[in-house]
Amino acid sequence: MAITYSHDKEFDRTALQGLFLSVGWSSGDYPDELVAAMRNSHRVVSAWDGGTLVGLINSLSDGVMTAYFHYLLVRPEYQSRGIGNHLVTTMLEEYRDYARKVLIAYDAEVGFYEHCGFEIGQGKSPMFVTCLTT
Repeated sequence: MAITYSHDKEFDRTALQGLFLSVGWSSGDYPDELVAAMRNSHRVVSAWDGGTLVGLINSLSDGVMTAYFHYLLVRPEYQSRGIGNHLVTTMLEEYRDYARKVLIAYDAEVGFYEHCGFEIGQGKSPMFVTCLTT
């Protein structure tokens, strides 16, 4: 079946939980909060294989200058099919006129994001106050 994409911000909690846990993210332990987080995001693009949620990217934004891409995840069995690249490309196009587009990448994923046009910020370090492990 062909992958389809949606901009809908309403999700079933089980679908979100399954996607997040499929990549080992502890956020999946908070499905109700994930539903609210997607609803409150500036934009969300999701990837679907029929009725199965297989990927997602969301953004937080001031609506004018800065967009922060918080979540990008694709189910492991769907990775390396261009889905993540399509999600990133879609978001970059939607925010093409913004001065700053930001994300925090896990070290193992830096090459993917560089391929998508992002650069490591020289002299900058991501900083957190969090209870999540991933």
